[in-house]
Amino acid sequence: MKGATKRIDLENLAMNFLEAKPGLTEREAVEEANRCLYCYDAPCIVACPTSIDIPSFIKKIASGNLKGSAKTIMSANPVGASCSRVCPTEELCEGACVLNHHTKPIVIGDLQRYATDWAIQNDQLLFEKGTSNGRKVAIVGGGPAGLSAARELALLGFQVTIFEAEKEAGGLNTYGIVSFRLPKRVSYWEVEQVRSLDVEIRTGTRVGVDISVEEILSNYDGVILAVGMASVPMLGIEGEELKGVFDAIEFVKETKTNAISTELKGKNVVVIGAGNTAIDGATCSVRLGAKNVKILYRRTLEEMSAYDFEYEFAKQDGVEFRWLTAPNRIIGNENGEVTAIECVQMELGAPGTDGRRRPIKVEGSEFTLQVDAVIKAIGQTRYTKLIDAFGLSHDGGVVKIDPLTHQTSHEQVFACGDVVFGKGQGEAMVVTAAEQGKITAYALYEKLVKSRIETA
Repeated sequence: MKGATKRIDLENLAMNFLEAKPGLTEREAVEEANRCLYCYDAPCIVACPTSIDIPSFIKKIASGNLKGSAKTIMSANPVGASCSRVCPTEELCEGACVLNHHTKPIVIGDLQRYATDWAIQNDQLLFEKGTSNGRKVAIVGGGPAGLSAARELALLGFQVTIFEAEKEAGGLNTYGIVSFRLPKRVSYWEVEQVRSLDVEIRTGTRVGVDISVEEILSNYDGVILAVGMASVPMLGIEGEELKGVFDAIEFVKETKTNAISTELKGKNVVVIGAGNTAIDGATCSVRLGAKNVKILYRRTLEEMSAYDFEYEFAKQDGVEFRWLTAPNRIIGNENGEVTAIECVQMELGAPGTDGRRRPIKVEGSEFTLQVDAVIKAIGQTRYTKLIDAFGLSHDGGVVKIDPLTHQTSHEQVFACGDVVFGKGQGEAMVVTAAEQGKITAYALYEKLVKSRIETA
């Protein structure tokens, strides 16, 4: 009987990880598509980092040409199916919709999902490899930026090999975004769109370990570094080694790759940080059956880096937010298990070099929360060892690039995605990584093919 109860518990928890937001029905999609004004100088296109021809793909939905709609989307954004679910559309395309001034904006993200979902459900392959130009390119990292670059390069006739350390390609979309917002099948389909262009994807291959940097540089005409970022850094406080302290990146990955666990059922959980990954860690905890989930952030709501829709989603899930609160130490029992966390109140002081007001401890304001698990979500470390192996100039792991071409200090190596984000370099979004991948592919084409044709 006990085993049957546990099985039912696991099945119920697994149901919590099904996609939270349903897609549009055919009727809803057609009606919404027919609301679009199909603006000639559409501001929504300008607001999209990948410049999807939004009026065109919406008009194709209205006329029943769903394959054409999906191809329009994916031509501009090689990870457009994922972006339909994770983009902050209210800040981008929908925020620029002219109907904001009259009624309500077109739900562009939902229509984008409708078209790409049709393509996924009908196993559509949307592109064909371009005529070979005889050039070989290696891409280190198979996330959104790497996949985007690979797709464009294959269309331009390059022989492309992606080196991916994980078991599956897709990067953040496959492993780092919770499945109830972005199911793995969506990311897998995008990977297959790239693989179908004769792109070799060597998974389980760590550059610098399974294959040397020297071998890659000598065997390929060009290299694109698109490795993203690494694990969550240490908090630097007492008690981090205790059982029940989790890295948010690994925590979310676990829910997408392994069987659902009842480890947090009925437990009290705190998440340190207030970015999108922190929200994912908190909402995952709720769906794993946690009794109470709190997010602790040393600044205020105004400084929180999570998207507004992520914040609202977490509140709807019952997640509590404790602003101006920082961890002092994690407390455990004699078995090495987390039992509490000591915190301290903060106040905001003068702005730092990044322009943000710096949090300062309020003396004598310490207090303790009884908790069973702590999830760290305070950003990510960098792959500095690999960056140094390529001999690239960088600022604390943020690779320095030419902003127009994404070329690094090494003439043969280009970089895009999260590896170039930070220190004032743009905003880390899946859609911007996709656009950077495209830009980098075109820059490589200009250098390795077009310029040589013109000078021949």
